[in-house]
Amino acid sequence: MGRIKTPFPGRLIVSAIYSSVDAMHDAILEIEKKFGRVEIETDEMEFLHTTYYREEMGDNLRRKFFAFENPVERGHLPDIKIWTNKLEEKYGEKTGNFVFRRINLDPGILTLANLTLATTKDYSHRVYLRDGIFGEITLIFQKKRFIPLPWTYPDYAEPEIVEFLTRVRDTLHSQDVDI
Repeated sequence: MGRIKTPFPGRLIVSAIYSSVDAMHDAILEIEKKFGRVEIETDEMEFLHTTYYREEMGDNLRRKFFAFENPVERGHLPDIKIWTNKLEEKYGEKTGNFVFRRINLDPGILTLANLTLATTKDYSHRVYLRDGIFGEITLIFQKKRFIPLPWTYPDYAEPEIVEFLTRVRDTLHSQDVDI
């Protein structure tokens, strides 16, 4: 019988897709207050992978990935997703009962073994965590590199994103795991 133990914490990763640089900047400042300063970030890039957000957020969307310095307990991922959803609303434009987001925040936790994203959407490859939040293992680390899975969003498998995640992974202290 295995012993129950708390796993090592991971690093908070946030993908920000945005139509407003000001909304992105303000949201990231709030995340920094809670999770420590941004330790590593990507350059700004065009978000061209899907038109999913176009009707709500407009054209010419931009994207950046951020990694925050403070370790994050893995069990806190649902709380983080709920909180980032509130930030999306806070920096959105309200029209009646609907909020047109100006920023989409997708949090995940990076460990030595994988990247797990939080989502509100159920699907066959997602595990229910709690409070309406599901977890999706998006990338696994095997043979000294991140490997996409059949359901991995194509942008998460792009070389510059994989390189960013590898740099973040390299900052994790040895956690007595041989991967």
